[in-house]
Amino acid sequence: MLNKDRRKVIIALFEEGKKKKEIARLLNLDPQTIRRILALDTEKTVTPRTDKKSIDLDLLRRLYTQCDGYIQRVYELLVEDEKIEKIGYSTLTRLIRENGIGQENTQRCHQVPDIPGEEMQHDTTVYKLKLGTDYRNVICSALYLRYSKMRYIKFYPIFNRFLMKCFFYEALTFWGYIAKTCVIDNTNLAVLHGTGKAATINPEMIAFAGPLGFKWLAHEKGHANRKAGKERNFWTIETNFLLLPF
Repeated sequence: MLNKDRRKVIIALFEEGKKKKEIARLLNLDPQTIRRILALDTEKTVTPRTDKKSIDLDLLRRLYTQCDGYIQRVYELLVEDEKIEKIGYSTLTRLIRENGIGQENTQRCHQVPDIPGEEMQHDTTVYKLKLGTDYRNVICSALYLRYSKMRYIKFYPIFNRFLMKCFFYEALTFWGYIAKTCVIDNTNLAVLHGTGKAATINPEMIAFAGPLGFKWLAHEKGHANRKAGKERNFWTIETNFLLLPF
């Protein structure tokens, strides 16, 4: 059973726009637990309230834009300037979320079809694992074949460009296959500068990938669907391979 503070953190993160799976990742919880807690919170807030009708949506959109999306400041202006004193902060965030305010310009990149042999994805994350009698931070390097869902993972005490090249060589040798494109986060181990399409790949990593027959592709910032496989990859590792304290 989660304590009240933990539940408040989950609700606050969701009201800030975090996805349920992202909250589960951040707090090391099962997504079902997140959904259950948010469902209970929704049940508590579905009772009719007069304050929902008292706020003009055009006013709310104007204040949201004026405050650059800073909801706390929107709340202050509603109370101080508009004299709307009965509205609660949680109600305000719910109204903003339910009416899609601030999401008009949020666009995800186009869906990329799964084509056999076209793409692999690489990313790293840090886990705190019990090794012997002590807990230590280890870096998990994971390579994921998008179409077949095959994974290759390895843990390191440190991870640098040389170890990244060693990891790729071991993984691709083990598979006996290389996809044409490797989608990466904008990591400085492979990216010299810039992000997404404007990223310049480090010449050392270009020279490494060329003879092996693949190219690096840095995904655009905010384009979550271009790295969905990597995020799902880590969730599979955490729930099927590691014994993490939840």
